[in-house]
Amino acid sequence: MTARAVAKLAVKVVPGASRSEVSGWLGETLKVRVAAQPEKGRANKAVVALLAEVLEIPVDRVSVVAGATSQRKLVEVQGLALGEVRRRLASRP
Repeated sequence: MTARAVAKLAVKVVPGASRSEVSGWLGETLKVRVAAQPEKGRANKAVVALLAEVLEIPVDRVSVVAGATSQRKLVEVQGLALGEVRRRLASRP
């Protein structure tokens, strides 16, 4: 883990799914399904919580920095380089 590292991920979110999960990569975009509805920021909070859990980092190190009202978002991960984020996502069960 590098304290100064920042990874920025393009994320496509599918809200209202039957369960929350990381579906995989669509080219350079990470596809994420969340059970939360896109109302009052619930889906954004669910995306942040899911990515923090999967990456095994505190939730306060993950944030939506663009696309708050869109299915396509830019998510920033503090403390991990993009390569480490990809490695952790690839090694999950």
